[in-house]
Amino acid sequence: MIRISGVNIPENKHILIALTSIFGIGKSRSKKICLKFNINEKINIKQLNIKTIDSIREYISNFLVEGDLHRDIKLNIKRLIDINCYRGLRHSNKLPVRGQRTKTNARTSKGPRKIIRK
Repeated sequence: MIRISGVNIPENKHILIALTSIFGIGKSRSKKICLKFNINEKINIKQLNIKTIDSIREYISNFLVEGDLHRDIKLNIKRLIDINCYRGLRHSNKLPVRGQRTKTNARTSKGPRKIIRK
């Protein structure tokens, strides 16, 4: 198993998909990494040599990924809640934040229906 940024990378997948298992790296950033190191996107991780893997590991360490990114996101949400802005109130009430309707949708965030008895 190859470890990059504290994540075990699956060896049997193409490098383009395998790098997306790291939180903070999507397909577009994975493509940029492949272009930077002149790696074919169809190659499996286990076919790469150690020098290439080390250079990828060093390049990824320059980005906010995994624990640092999680912490940054949580701090941003906490800041919104602390300043009592609308988005912060929506986060604290566990409701949709980005303007989605809640009259008929948002069952996931609102939870199961409550029975109203007359």
